[in-house]
Amino acid sequence: MTMASPNCWRCLARPSQRLLVPTSIAGPSTTAAFTTSAARFAGERKEAGGNPLSRHIRSGKKLILGKKRHKGDKSSGKSVGEGERKAFRKRITLSNNNALDVPGLDEITAENMTDQAAVGQVMGIPEEVIDQLRIVEAFKPTQQWGLFRRPHMLIRRETVDFVKAMTETVARKGTFRSVVTGPRGSGKSMLGLQALCAGFLNKYVVINIPEAQDIVNAHTEYATIPNTNMFSQPVYLIKLMQDMYATNKEVLSKQQVGLDHMHLPISVPRGWSLAQLASATKEPEFAWPVFQALWKELLLPGRPPIMFSLDGLSHIMRPSDYRSPSFELIHSHDLSLIRLFVDALGGKTHFANGASIVGIMTKGNSLKIKSLEKALEQAAAAQAGLKIPPRDPFYSKYDEKVFESLKGVGIFEVNGVSKAEARALMEYWAASGILRMRIDEKNVSERWTLAGNGVLGEMERASLFPLRL
Repeated sequence: MTMASPNCWRCLARPSQRLLVPTSIAGPSTTAAFTTSAARFAGERKEAGGNPLSRHIRSGKKLILGKKRHKGDKSSGKSVGEGERKAFRKRITLSNNNALDVPGLDEITAENMTDQAAVGQVMGIPEEVIDQLRIVEAFKPTQQWGLFRRPHMLIRRETVDFVKAMTETVARKGTFRSVVTGPRGSGKSMLGLQALCAGFLNKYVVINIPEAQDIVNAHTEYATIPNTNMFSQPVYLIKLMQDMYATNKEVLSKQQVGLDHMHLPISVPRGWSLAQLASATKEPEFAWPVFQALWKELLLPGRPPIMFSLDGLSHIMRPSDYRSPSFELIHSHDLSLIRLFVDALGGKTHFANGASIVGIMTKGNSLKIKSLEKALEQAAAAQAGLKIPPRDPFYSKYDEKVFESLKGVGIFEVNGVSKAEARALMEYWAASGILRMRIDEKNVSERWTLAGNGVLGEMERASLFPLRL
């Protein structure tokens, strides 16, 4: 008769070869003869204390949970420094010495950006404007700047229409308020860059917020503004004023301080220029009062026009990730810098010298906000002279702040390029030595069709993505 094996997979898998040993042979035991314990442990090896040691337990190896230990003197390598990953992710390369220099490339001017004859031409960006655009972070890491000899841009029909409407409105001291929309990859951020380029060429005071998500995701220091329900972001404001000083120094240095800023914690004499006021402080606690004083100076009559641009409009049309002292979520419009922008976009701020307020929607990193979608739909219907669609009566969470900030705003939709514009762009790619294919009607139509009727992002993906480093 064979011995009953334990309930273990090792024991069950191993055939039993031992016979049941009687208790009298195994030795004296206090265990009853009819119990299974006597048969189970009979004849097995025992430890010093008398406890039986199961045969299926394997000793000698120990499981170590924790950090992997390196044997010997092998070095683990240099650790990544603080901010290196973010710098690598956001790095911008604007030139490629291996690319061919395209001869006869014209440069962009304030005149040809509003000329219909320039539609369908690829033009280079002037060197002084490149530095200004780099400082305000108008170039995006997802754009293919590092493949070509120098930064360039395609003058589209949308470019001429947008810049012409902006410059004409500002020339008669009006306020150009517009939201740029369109499908993903259609060139909305590129149109915003072209608008900034036109602002620098026309000597506007340019203020740009390159990524609205960076100021609402609680990654920037913030503080309460005394005697208000608003919150400021002093470190971001200092950087913004430094960028304004670096890019608009020529314009701001010609303007003198015209108000008495007795409430400021720093002394501001009347002989100062606005450039000196923009660089007056590097202390975070003085950032918001100084920026507010600079903004009031820019609104005085006789000042140069203002261009205020923001990319990623959907991120500021919701509650932010910041918390109030009572641990409640702070709405994005309660942040002082964003309130400044939405008041200008909604028409609450009066600009005596003209202004251009541009908000750019993003589709690659966007949020689904019903209040924003309905507000843009109503604004588009009002612009086209159609009946304004009513709100959904079964949805009760509409945000009134969103509707107030987009009241009377213009909607500018960007779509794909035409075949003539696509051919001009592909010819420039081929002249740069990047696109190695014959540029004829068949290949242009094929790429234009595969790109969803000329969506620029899809054309770049089909033609330039294999070459991107």
